[in-house]
Amino acid sequence: MFTPVLRGLVAALLAVLSLTAATPAHTAETLTVAEAVTRLPVSAESRAGYDRDAFHHWTSGDNPSDGCNTRNEVLIIEAVEPPTVGPRCRITGGRWWSYYDQIWVTSASDLDIDHMVPLAESWDSGASAWTAQRREAYANDQGTQTSLAAVTARSNRSKADQDPAQWMPPAAEAHCRYIAEWVGTKLRWSLTADETEAAALRDAAGNCPNQQVTYELAA
Repeated sequence: MFTPVLRGLVAALLAVLSLTAATPAHTAETLTVAEAVTRLPVSAESRAGYDRDAFHHWTSGDNPSDGCNTRNEVLIIEAVEPPTVGPRCRITGGRWWSYYDQIWVTSASDLDIDHMVPLAESWDSGASAWTAQRREAYANDQGTQTSLAAVTARSNRSKADQDPAQWMPPAAEAHCRYIAEWVGTKLRWSLTADETEAAALRDAAGNCPNQQVTYELAA
């Protein structure tokens, strides 16, 4: 026969199990880019206190045993023609498509790994309130292939920390994909957009009626 204490413990355990079962896991959602833009919360931005060092990268990547940091893991994953990976993750050979400027690249040293939403922009849009651990997870996010992009160093440095109201890829063919990945990244990490950025995204989305955005909330 249960004692009152044991009965209470069982009831508490059942309550926890019930709550866990009732809480759905994050699932991917697919929207048109126009609809996805409307999901972005609009808020003023502030860069007060921003320091790039607040986002620890590159870390040991998704597979610490492979000897590659996040940058090199992304290079290996995104290569159209796989490179040779030597000791200490030294990458030689390989071929990449830099979709920002529609250029083939055959040397890993000519590529940057771009944060789709730059670190400074993420700070402005909500990351300033995150823990150091969450900022590190953001800066090394390989949970989706759209958060980090291997592109020419020239295009990445031209973009810098600008949002789509200020910068778009030099290749017009890339614009629809770019805004879809930008909006998807912001939704994934529950980041906001300022008024000017949101207006630019709405205008760009109007030219991309068939473009879809698929995102899953980050853990």
